[in-house]
Amino acid sequence: MKKLVLLTCLGTTALFGQGGPLDPAELSKPLSNNWTSYSGDYSGRRYSLLKQVNVETVKNLSLEWLNTNIKSGCGASGTEPQTAGGGGFGRGGGAGGGGAAAPIIVGGLGDGSSNQCNAARFQGGVLIVNGIIYASQPNNVFAIDAHDGTLLWQHYWKVRPGHGLANRGLAMWNNRIYFEEQDDFLICLDAGTGKEVWKKEIASLAENYWMSNAPMVLGNHVIVGVSNNLDMPAFLKSLDPETGDQQWILYSTAQNPGDPGVDTWTSLDAARHGGGTSWIPGSYDPDLHLYYYGTGNPTPAYTAGRGDGDNLFTGCLIAVNVDTGKMAWYFQTSPHDTHDWDSTETPALADMPFNGRQRKLLMMATRNGYFYVLDRVTGEHLISAKLGLVNNYASGIHPDDKPTLDARGQVKRNPYKDATIPGSLVNGDVLNYPPPTFSPAAGLFYTHEENSLHIDYLMEPDPRGSMGLGGISSGGTFNFGTFLDAIDYKTGKVVWRHKLTGGSVGLLTTAGGVLFMSNGGGIEALEATTGKPLWHSEVGTLSAPVETFLMDGKQHVAAFVSGGLFMFVLN
Repeated sequence: MKKLVLLTCLGTTALFGQGGPLDPAELSKPLSNNWTSYSGDYSGRRYSLLKQVNVETVKNLSLEWLNTNIKSGCGASGTEPQTAGGGGFGRGGGAGGGGAAAPIIVGGLGDGSSNQCNAARFQGGVLIVNGIIYASQPNNVFAIDAHDGTLLWQHYWKVRPGHGLANRGLAMWNNRIYFEEQDDFLICLDAGTGKEVWKKEIASLAENYWMSNAPMVLGNHVIVGVSNNLDMPAFLKSLDPETGDQQWILYSTAQNPGDPGVDTWTSLDAARHGGGTSWIPGSYDPDLHLYYYGTGNPTPAYTAGRGDGDNLFTGCLIAVNVDTGKMAWYFQTSPHDTHDWDSTETPALADMPFNGRQRKLLMMATRNGYFYVLDRVTGEHLISAKLGLVNNYASGIHPDDKPTLDARGQVKRNPYKDATIPGSLVNGDVLNYPPPTFSPAAGLFYTHEENSLHIDYLMEPDPRGSMGLGGISSGGTFNFGTFLDAIDYKTGKVVWRHKLTGGSVGLLTTAGGVLFMSNGGGIEALEATTGKPLWHSEVGTLSAPVETFLMDGKQHVAAFVSGGLFMFVLN
């Protein structure tokens, strides 16, 4: 019996390779040795305490290995998985990821015909725990040895026909990996083997729901969100991490007479089908038991039919108690949104001095081009500041033009910038979903900024013919550049801008004073306080934010590109 127990333990260790289960207590720790959730830790800051790589040493980062041979998993017919494997350049013989083929575990209720067959394109939040990388793309999860890029296992999901969108990443708890599939399943996998432990259908594919969010494990809750661009109710749901059983559900809009916010719609029926999807992970304060997340646009998104009310709780930042599923407070960033200004960007939490005293702050920059600072205990509004060089949907074009604010600090749109039949000149998205970062050391909040104007034409005045995102057409786009903004959290003012070539996929700052981002066809590192360029590696277009972690006593930097994974370490 002793020998059997020993062999069982050794077998479990072997399956994990150099890794092992994630102690749930690690999830509440500040970002350092491991990358344990979507933003690295619960704060949403994407600020690592590691500082071996700093403003002096970052120039010495060198490539340790790369792997460009990991495939999405489906064969030429789209019905059967290929043999996973392959590798690339690596240490110890230059064949990282070589050797015996890794096992592929097949799941799903489809026939595989809807799966895409291509090189892996890692997306969203990649987990790096105890020397193992857990990465995802739609319908695939990969476990990779961080030492040399060897693929350990791959889970391949035969998706049912429906939406084929991006994937925002994974969650981990003990020896479990959680993954949202696009055909509305939450999958729980064994982290050591990739085998399915359980699956739960979260929403109805027939009702046009899909899932692309990265789950969040908060205490004994797995938090998931769904998307739907037609007229089905949007919600956030909590499940038991052991069994997948539902714990609670929080709808974004009123579903019953007397529900909060129902009076901000033309009718209860309009509220029931009002949108407000949840498709980007939020942030969490374990001491307050509050999860902060954003909701998407109302439906119909652009056209008339919703009256003049605020359409709660779409376009909102919501604080929900994870133990009860009850809303603690909300702040609406886009009341009565008519431009698809989702409020789904990840907020950053920090305890920082503000107006002469220490406060528990929440910072957020949203798609409408405004930066907000709130008290995360009470939801008290502290700052609303305009971003963007040509942001005109609520006021004039000049960045110093003051927006029209209501008594709560919420931006009031200019109705003359709504889509019209002859056309309205209005700014495009100033921001989008790529996650920001906040450096407590520098006191700066960083986000990307897109600057464009276009003409919105109303093509279908009748809201009955323009549900979801329909009813308009755009043209005549004028582009004024894309930048990285460094914002003083105390004032909301942009301290400096850095020009970007292409869009952002997300940001990272470190205690070494370095800011990492995608730029110029690869990774660029800047000095976090000044924006001075320090280092650049042209590895290709990034598909996920840069991440950093500690392995074998050395700080590593991982870059995820279209079709490959690059691992850097200090030389």
